[in-house]
Amino acid sequence: MTTSIFLQYCLAGISIGSIYALIAIGYTMVYGILRLINFAHGDIFMMAAYFMIFAMVDHMIPWQISMVLMILATIALGVVIEKVAYKPLRTAPRMSIMISAIGVSYLLQNLATYLFSALPKQYPSIPVLNQTIWLGDVSTSIATFITPIITIAFVILLMLLIRYTKVGMAMRAVSKDFETARLMGIKINTVISVTFAIGCFLAAVGSMLYFTPRPSVFPLAGSLPGLKCFVAAVFGGIGSIPGAVLGGFVIGLSETFIKAAGYSEFSDVFTFILLIAVLMVKPTGLFGEKLMEKV
Repeated sequence: MTTSIFLQYCLAGISIGSIYALIAIGYTMVYGILRLINFAHGDIFMMAAYFMIFAMVDHMIPWQISMVLMILATIALGVVIEKVAYKPLRTAPRMSIMISAIGVSYLLQNLATYLFSALPKQYPSIPVLNQTIWLGDVSTSIATFITPIITIAFVILLMLLIRYTKVGMAMRAVSKDFETARLMGIKINTVISVTFAIGCFLAAVGSMLYFTPRPSVFPLAGSLPGLKCFVAAVFGGIGSIPGAVLGGFVIGLSETFIKAAGYSEFSDVFTFILLIAVLMVKPTGLFGEKLMEKV
């Protein structure tokens, strides 16, 4: 393998890993606040792709406006799901809300099938992202090149928001002690809605970057990426944003080099082997904190 080919694979792995990281942050933030694995998150990512198709292809809206509409629709979908499917179960056993999340996942898949049909639909071409650039001897698309930059920028902004703003301090308080935060006057419902909105915003951006170089979208297109991003969140330590980012990069680079070695049929298997290994060796993940249950 020549140096230029190796660098090309590295860039591709970092790019797909960055997308996994963006989506994994949504998993880890919701878990940090609600102790909920939002299994519908991958399907929200899939619905974002259909929103883009609906705006650009079906209604011929310019891509700049379509992108804004897609992000707003994805955020609205996530907040509505939280209000309708999760909020009424806030005091229910954890198993009940997890079953609700699985139900929402299947609901979104079937809704996409009903609204857009089960046949794959071509994702619209965004000219600015599809342009080819050269980095020395390595050629790549602008989408592949800017994806890690966008991810790192969003992670830095998110960490600053959590550390230095009132909303961020409220998020940290709620993640530490839900009931005490409520007694201290923190508006729990607002904090949870903001958390879902941020996660869905990142999923919408990740969806655009993920599907731009891919030929089509179908109702189950979010299932496998969603599972991989969940594994990324668990690997880094569910509840830890830096951990989710690291997990995304590890999975993205690993599956890229496994495919490059000619074992593409094992690239997805590796992700779940990694999950089993992490749960056996360190169930809380690399940066996860051990939770103390009060009795």
